[in-house]
Amino acid sequence: MDDNAALLVIVDAANVVGSVPDGWWRDRRGAAERLRDRLAEDGVPGQSGLVEIVLVVEGAARGVDSVPGVRVEAAPGSGDDHMVGLVAGAGDRPVLVVTADRELRRRVTELGAQVTGPRTVRPA
Repeated sequence: MDDNAALLVIVDAANVVGSVPDGWWRDRRGAAERLRDRLAEDGVPGQSGLVEIVLVVEGAARGVDSVPGVRVEAAPGSGDDHMVGLVAGAGDRPVLVVTADRELRRRVTELGAQVTGPRTVRPA
């Protein structure tokens, strides 16, 4: 692992947004935009040094634009598959995936990523 490389933080937008029952289902795109904006403003608590944040959206949240500090990627199919591909393509970079999805957690940790839950970026 390249300890000098920026930490790649991959955020499972659907999983993080869905972790709090605040009416997100009425406006999935708007909920993803609010998460993006919070990440752009607050970053990832507890992470110091260089951090690159990638917010992966899917379904009704496609079309959310990137902003300074947060790159948004619309998964062409499965969001989980897209995130696994991002981890696989990260090479020696350290990677942190933000999700509570058990199967996704298993898949990305097998590739060497660290995992944390939605509360890391979205307090309840």
